[in-house]
Amino acid sequence: MRKIVIAAVSIVTLGLAGCQGVDRNIAAPAAIGGLGGAAIGGAIGGDVEGALIGAGVGAAAGALVGAATNRPGECVYRDGRGQRYVAACPAGY
Repeated sequence: MRKIVIAAVSIVTLGLAGCQGVDRNIAAPAAIGGLGGAAIGGAIGGDVEGALIGAGVGAAAGALVGAATNRPGECVYRDGRGQRYVAACPAGY
Protein backbone atom coordinates (compact mmCIF):
# COMPACT_ATOMS: atom_id res chain seq x y z
CA MET A 1 0.00 0.00 0.00
CA ARG A 2 2.82 2.38 0.83
CA LYS A 3 4.39 1.90 -2.61
CA ILE A 4 1.08 2.82 -4.25
CA VAL A 5 0.85 6.02 -2.20
CA ILE A 6 4.45 6.97 -3.05
CA ALA A 7 3.81 6.30 -6.74
CA ALA A 8 0.59 8.36 -6.69
CA VAL A 9 2.26 11.29 -4.96
CA SER A 10 5.13 11.15 -7.45
CA ILE A 11 2.76 11.16 -10.42
CA VAL A 12 0.78 14.11 -9.07
CA THR A 13 3.95 16.04 -8.26
CA LEU A 14 5.41 15.48 -11.72
CA GLY A 15 2.11 16.44 -13.31
CA LEU A 16 1.94 19.71 -11.40
CA ALA A 17 5.59 20.47 -12.07
CA GLY A 18 4.94 20.16 -15.79
CA CYS A 19 2.42 23.01 -15.63
CA GLN A 20 5.01 25.63 -14.71
CA GLY A 21 7.88 27.07 -16.65
CA VAL A 22 11.09 26.51 -14.72
CA ASP A 23 14.10 28.77 -14.87
CA ARG A 24 17.34 26.96 -15.75
CA ASN A 25 19.13 28.63 -12.86
CA ILE A 26 16.74 26.86 -10.51
CA ALA A 27 16.12 23.58 -12.34
CA ALA A 28 19.75 22.52 -12.78
CA PRO A 29 20.78 22.99 -9.12
CA ALA A 30 17.54 21.29 -8.03
CA ALA A 31 18.28 18.29 -10.26
CA ILE A 32 21.86 18.04 -9.03
CA GLY A 33 20.72 18.38 -5.42
CA GLY A 34 18.04 15.74 -5.95
CA LEU A 35 20.48 13.24 -7.42
CA GLY A 36 23.03 13.86 -4.68
CA GLY A 37 20.39 13.67 -1.99
CA ALA A 38 19.03 10.40 -3.39
CA ALA A 39 22.50 8.88 -3.41
CA ILE A 40 23.24 9.98 0.14
CA GLY A 41 19.78 9.06 1.44
CA GLY A 42 19.95 5.63 -0.19
CA ALA A 43 23.43 5.00 1.20
CA ILE A 44 22.48 6.05 4.71
CA GLY A 45 19.01 4.52 4.82
CA GLY A 46 19.80 1.48 2.71
CA ASP A 47 16.36 1.50 1.09
CA VAL A 48 14.17 3.30 -1.43
CA GLU A 49 12.44 5.36 1.25
CA GLY A 50 15.73 6.90 2.35
CA ALA A 51 16.59 7.67 -1.27
CA LEU A 52 13.20 9.36 -1.84
CA ILE A 53 13.53 11.48 1.28
CA GLY A 54 17.11 12.41 0.37
CA ALA A 55 16.04 13.29 -3.18
CA GLY A 56 13.28 15.58 -1.90
CA VAL A 57 15.51 17.37 0.57
CA GLY A 58 18.36 17.65 -1.95
CA ALA A 59 16.10 19.01 -4.69
CA ALA A 60 14.59 21.60 -2.36
CA ALA A 61 18.02 22.72 -1.16
CA GLY A 62 19.34 22.88 -4.72
CA ALA A 63 16.38 24.97 -5.84
CA LEU A 64 16.91 27.40 -2.96
CA VAL A 65 20.60 27.75 -3.76
CA GLY A 66 19.83 28.23 -7.45
CA ALA A 67 17.24 30.90 -6.72
CA ALA A 68 19.57 32.71 -4.34
CA THR A 69 22.35 32.91 -6.91
CA ASN A 70 20.07 34.11 -9.70
CA ARG A 71 20.37 37.82 -8.91
CA PRO A 72 23.54 39.30 -10.37
CA GLY A 73 24.42 42.64 -8.82
CA GLU A 74 22.03 42.16 -5.89
CA CYS A 75 22.91 41.09 -2.37
CA VAL A 76 20.78 39.81 0.49
CA TYR A 77 20.99 41.78 3.74
CA ARG A 78 19.42 41.61 7.20
CA ASP A 79 18.11 44.65 8.98
CA GLY A 80 18.20 45.31 12.74
CA ARG A 81 15.06 43.20 13.28
CA GLY A 82 16.53 40.21 11.47
CA GLN A 83 14.36 40.53 8.36
CA ARG A 84 15.99 39.80 5.02
CA TYR A 85 15.87 42.19 2.08
CA VAL A 86 17.53 42.45 -1.33
CA ALA A 87 19.41 45.54 -2.46
CA ALA A 88 22.21 46.50 -4.83
CA CYS A 89 25.63 45.17 -3.84
CA PRO A 90 28.33 47.63 -2.77
CA ALA A 91 30.58 49.00 -5.50
CA GLY A 92 33.30 46.57 -6.52
CA TYR A 93 31.58 43.55 -5.02
